[in-house]
Amino acid sequence: MLPPYVSRAHVLERLAQIFPEGTPNRVYCTRELAASTVFTALYIGAIEGNTVYLGPKHVYRMTHEQAAIEDAAARIAYRDVAKPSGAAVAGTRWYADNTREPIRDETLREGLVAIGAVTTLALPTTSGKPRYTLKREFAALFAPDLIGDDLAQAISAYRSAHLSPGALARVSIMLAGAGAGDDGVLVAFPNGETRRLAPGPSSIIAKGVIEVFAPRFLGSPAILWLSESGNKVVARDDRLAQRIGLQIEADKNLPDIILVDLAPAEPLLVFVEVVATDGAITERRQRAIHELTQAAGFDRGQIAFVTAYRDRESSGFRKTVSSIAWGSYAWFVSEPDHLIVFSGKPIAIEGA
Repeated sequence: MLPPYVSRAHVLERLAQIFPEGTPNRVYCTRELAASTVFTALYIGAIEGNTVYLGPKHVYRMTHEQAAIEDAAARIAYRDVAKPSGAAVAGTRWYADNTREPIRDETLREGLVAIGAVTTLALPTTSGKPRYTLKREFAALFAPDLIGDDLAQAISAYRSAHLSPGALARVSIMLAGAGAGDDGVLVAFPNGETRRLAPGPSSIIAKGVIEVFAPRFLGSPAILWLSESGNKVVARDDRLAQRIGLQIEADKNLPDIILVDLAPAEPLLVFVEVVATDGAITERRQRAIHELTQAAGFDRGQIAFVTAYRDRESSGFRKTVSSIAWGSYAWFVSEPDHLIVFSGKPIAIEGA
């Protein structure tokens, strides 16, 4: 009942194909530790229906030499390494014993189990017995003869059947952004005009802000200002800015996008910073923008600040989240219906 032998490198490459950008907890599902875990499960045949189970010990006791042995008898014998009486494995180990927790808590519980690729045997939490198996449909994606269009179709079918609607939506948005060509990213403004931005992740986020965020969260949105890296001004509406009394000049404190909601009696200005790698709306920039808008006669209640990211798992968010100003928001292209509120005031905690 063993699947065909495949290398850990093969598993690592395929995990990245199965779980693209936008997959929840993708890093836990696609890093080398995940590949080591899936490889070992395939190696011993810990696949749904086989009554063979994987434990973290199988993974951290694996050695380079053992992993290279393709013989079926050796693979079956390796199952016993998780037993209390299991013999030591010859060769150079992949991991130390203290890797048990990352394998169990991150790669398995928060990663592959949470996303439905791995199932668990019902055992007491204190039990040290192996309890994990790969779902059969997931394990089948690593077959060495599954390549090309057949592989692409199998991965697509797997995602549709096993990823949640929310996860599928995130993946679809991220794949759409990744498909932007060398000609750049075409952005449609609320008034029907279009602009083409330079290709790159920042432009994908900017497109999301203008085409998705603005109509979702503003009653009657308009674009006052749009710039790219290097302070290149792509669009500015001086006529509208003058009508509402705001003087806009290129300044290092200005964010990438300035939106205005014309629906309220008093217009709402939304200053949006696009973050692919760095540059959130910090408290210093927030103060500088407040000075600009106060000089133009705007009350603070008419000003909002948003830092826009590709995804909660993006390196840009992890790098800058600690510097986001209180009293502002964070928004993600991959989860367009939601905002994170960085409240600067005490609030009551409510149940979900």
